[in-house]
Amino acid sequence: MEELIAQVSQKTGLPADRAQTAVETVLSFLKSKLPAAIGGQLDQAVGGAGVAGLGDAAKGLGGLFGKQS
Repeated sequence: MEELIAQVSQKTGLPADRAQTAVETVLSFLKSKLPAAIGGQLDQAVGGAGVAGLGDAAKGLGGLFGKQS
């Protein structure tokens, strides 16, 4: 998750603590809208493997928001 927070901070100019709040807010929102299995994969990817670990879960998110991968 640190990598994601760093990217948000860098791209938005937000301080790290505010970027962390933004990331946590978005992740919480996504988990509330996704099936539990995908929410669990999201937790695992961000908590352990980082953004690169999203794999198929990230591809599925595109379909959720109307985008095809």
